[in-house]
Amino acid sequence: MPVNKQSGSRMRVTEVEEFVRNPPPGFSVETLGSGYRVRCNEEKSLVLIDDFQSCGKKIVFHNSLGRKVKMHNLWEYSSMRKSLLSKEIYLLISACEEQSSVSNKKAARELSVVKQYVVCIDGNEPFTKWQLERGMDGTISSVAGESYRVDIDLTEEMESWAAKNLISDDLMKVKPVWRDASFTLKYYSDALFDFPHWLGFSKRTFKVHLKLFLSDLKLNPRF
Repeated sequence: MPVNKQSGSRMRVTEVEEFVRNPPPGFSVETLGSGYRVRCNEEKSLVLIDDFQSCGKKIVFHNSLGRKVKMHNLWEYSSMRKSLLSKEIYLLISACEEQSSVSNKKAARELSVVKQYVVCIDGNEPFTKWQLERGMDGTISSVAGESYRVDIDLTEEMESWAAKNLISDDLMKVKPVWRDASFTLKYYSDALFDFPHWLGFSKRTFKVHLKLFLSDLKLNPRF
């Protein structure tokens, strides 16, 4: 059953098949022999989706930067930051099911993809924009002059969304594990001896919450 529901007005979640069949405004889909090519209006949309397979078809978002974005100088970072804070951000997030290994019970559990969703958040929406700004500013100030990696995580939002919108869905017979519910910014400094980055100390994560709480109102009267 196609899903296209919102968490308040800050997140849209659409099954991949529905997105391809009925793309939102600003998107167009071209049918190819082996799959689909999806194009978007780059002035309004920031797509961070790697090529993937769905129902045996390869789907390519032609204008996508991919889920992990690399930046090598201040200009590239400033351009990426401007896009994040002014455009709708599109991600591919997969709902997965854990499967135990029959041959080796001690082995790590494998994840089987049950459904794939195209998820959109509006980086220009005031509350979302404030969270992205705060998260990026905190990351950069803590690794000034160094290379760094920051993951912007939507896992908790997907869990909250699923609990409200997939109650009658077969997927909710077991709690889904959300894969790729984040995107990554990687900044490479030209510092000669970037030891913190080499040692893995320049990794940061911040979570995006799309619900407005009382504590947020106190911190940010404009909301």
